[in-house]
Amino acid sequence: MSEVRVKKGEPIDKALRRLKKKMDKEGTIKDIRNRRYYEKPSEIKRRLAKRRR
Repeated sequence: MSEVRVKKGEPIDKALRRLKKKMDKEGTIKDIRNRRYYEKPSEIKRRLAKRRR
């Protein structure tokens, strides 16, 4: 789980921006979007094969 500590006197907007960058680096947001809907294993293989071409 990602965690960002808010420094004394730091605006919340800046802390949120740091959190979003951290989550993007970890791939958390991308993973959540991919898991939003169930995808059959055969569909996953097909999608990955299409990407490799």
